[in-house]
Amino acid sequence: MEMTRSLRKEDVQHRWFEVDAAGKTLGRLATRIATLLRGKHKAFFTPHIDGGDYVIVVNADKVVLTGGKWDEKFYYHYSGYQSGMRKWSARQKQERHPDFLVLNAVKGMLPKNKLGRAVLKKLKVYAGPEHPHQAQQPVKIEL
Repeated sequence: MEMTRSLRKEDVQHRWFEVDAAGKTLGRLATRIATLLRGKHKAFFTPHIDGGDYVIVVNADKVVLTGGKWDEKFYYHYSGYQSGMRKWSARQKQERHPDFLVLNAVKGMLPKNKLGRAVLKKLKVYAGPEHPHQAQQPVKIEL
């Protein structure tokens, strides 16, 4: 009888992937990125181990939202003070922080614990086509 193999953190080999977000729908892109970050695409996925890969997202400023979401989707921030609620549309967030939409969408799909925060650090998002991670020799993949 064969036992299920559980991965150890010493056995994990992290790879680097590069994803071009130009023309991609935000939600569909984010789900695939979250899968790569968690390591669910690997044969030996272990839920409590950070077995995922590094993901570099370029052209995050060219991501697409469908329907009227550019003006109807809002992001909120509450300072804790009276009348401290701030509200920005997706279009306003994209203009000021081009990497925010992708980063926030992927963050929402990861676990809300220490592991999720560790996994999120392996996501590198850049607004333009350039990134400083050429030394890692990332593999370009089409999602």
